[in-house]
Amino acid sequence: MNLVKFFKNVSREMKKVSWPKGRELTSYTITVIATVAFVAVFFALVDLGITQILNSLF
Repeated sequence: MNLVKFFKNVSREMKKVSWPKGRELTSYTITVIATVAFVAVFFALVDLGITQILNSLF
C-alpha cells in the first residue's frame, strides 16, 4: 500500500518540475563538458608538475 502511494506522490511531483527546453539543455551540456575538460586538464598538469618535482628530488 505504501509503495503505491509513494509512486503516486512521485508522479505528482514530477509534473511540477520545470524541464529545460532544448536550447537551454544544449547550453547546460556544453557548459558541463567544458568545465569537466578544464578541470581534467588542470589536474593533469598539476599531477605532471608534482611528478616532475618528485622525480628531480629522488
